[in-house]
Amino acid sequence: MFITFEGCEGVGKSTQLNLLKEYLEETGQEAIFCREPGGTSIGEQIRKVILNPENTEMADVTESILYAASRVQLISQVILPALKEGKIVVCDRYLDSSIAYQAYARGLGVDLVKKINYFAVENCMPDVTIFLDRSPAESFRATPGDDRMEQETREFHNKVYEGYKAEIGTSNGRIVAIKPDFDRNITKQMIIDVLRERGAIK
Repeated sequence: MFITFEGCEGVGKSTQLNLLKEYLEETGQEAIFCREPGGTSIGEQIRKVILNPENTEMADVTESILYAASRVQLISQVILPALKEGKIVVCDRYLDSSIAYQAYARGLGVDLVKKINYFAVENCMPDVTIFLDRSPAESFRATPGDDRMEQETREFHNKVYEGYKAEIGTSNGRIVAIKPDFDRNITKQMIIDVLRERGAIK
């Protein structure tokens, strides 16, 4: 099964991914964890270009294409091979991030972003996506992060959140919104329960 995690900046994705990894290891379930952009040698080089705060002149379409390029590499080198071997694949961000960040926040539109990603995800969509549903107003860091996306304005991140919320309604149930609890272990259990119900994990 292919599982993805989505959410705005600072919602606790990394924490929950680590907790899920611990759970799968403890229960003997073989899984591959990867991230976007990145996850491969080529993808990590693309990641550096995308997130470099000095690249202020990057065109929005360029940004979207670079994300798609990293995604193609990750699918071909990591995701599809692991799925064919019967492993669980868990990815930190995927196509829904491109929809939220580039289609909505950058204003490129859903149709264009999906066209850019057509060759990347044609035969590789997640079975279930966990969206940690916390708005920028609830989760935004007091101090901006180091990378180019984290340093965007609050207005930009509000649009990202609106994009995610819009995608939930068009995902035919694939995206499951989970409101993170202040107790990370409660959130962990909610995620595990959803993934069990969907048959993604045991």
